[in-house]
Amino acid sequence: MGTLSVNQNKLQKRLRRLAGEAVADYNMIEDGDKVMVCLSGGKDSYTLLDVLLHLQKVAPIQFSIVAVNMDQKQPGFPEHVLPAYLEQLGVEYHIVEKDTYSVVKELIPEGKTTCSLCSRLRRGTLYNFADEIGATKMALGHHRDDIVETFFLNMFFNGSLKAMPPKLRADDGRNVVIRPLAYCHEKDIQAYSDFKGFPIIPCNLCGSQENLQRQVVKDMLVEWERKTPGRTDSIFRSLQNVMPSQLADRNLFDFHNLRIDENAPMRIANVVNL
Repeated sequence: MGTLSVNQNKLQKRLRRLAGEAVADYNMIEDGDKVMVCLSGGKDSYTLLDVLLHLQKVAPIQFSIVAVNMDQKQPGFPEHVLPAYLEQLGVEYHIVEKDTYSVVKELIPEGKTTCSLCSRLRRGTLYNFADEIGATKMALGHHRDDIVETFFLNMFFNGSLKAMPPKLRADDGRNVVIRPLAYCHEKDIQAYSDFKGFPIIPCNLCGSQENLQRQVVKDMLVEWERKTPGRTDSIFRSLQNVMPSQLADRNLFDFHNLRIDENAPMRIANVVNL
């Protein structure tokens, strides 16, 4: 690629800066880490790898990067694309072959969304592979919009107040997942992917089937953002500014024993002169 235009240069700097801030804010990467970058062939994971390779060059710490793609044996999957791209970059990589396609097709009725089961099977396989290669961190390409969408999906359809944290330890303690693009906007990632010309591999497991519930939430947020620019950013900031005493979860706040403090000082009454 030749010299970047002014706008392309600004976009690249913005993505690198925001990813660097997220990594620093959540202590995502530490000296000596082996970071396994989960590469799907989509715009988000390509951008993630690109940004982390830059960070590796400029960070004051030393860490290694290994790219990992999971070949789920979808019919027509272009197996040559990612190896060719990664070899051109000179990045260490592994292709993990696991026929989750057949499992999903067997278990999910025709016409139903397959994304949830597919994601769980893929995640479990990648967790195990991270153990095998001694990766201390697993980097995923989820961005700010993914996190906000997941927040509403859980609230609307699962009755829970949770999203995707920028940094997460697996329940069994064996893996730490990081999301360095947590502060990045999807529109910026799309624009970056377009001008970089990443060799995008579409997900054809379900004929590029949309997760219908996620699409509804995405459309809702797009409409909100159109009417009130900055609203999605405000929602994301709220996830960083949680006040358990102002919610209703009895496991997070001791409402049962909440009563007046007998030792609290008396208020000074305001005297108004009429």
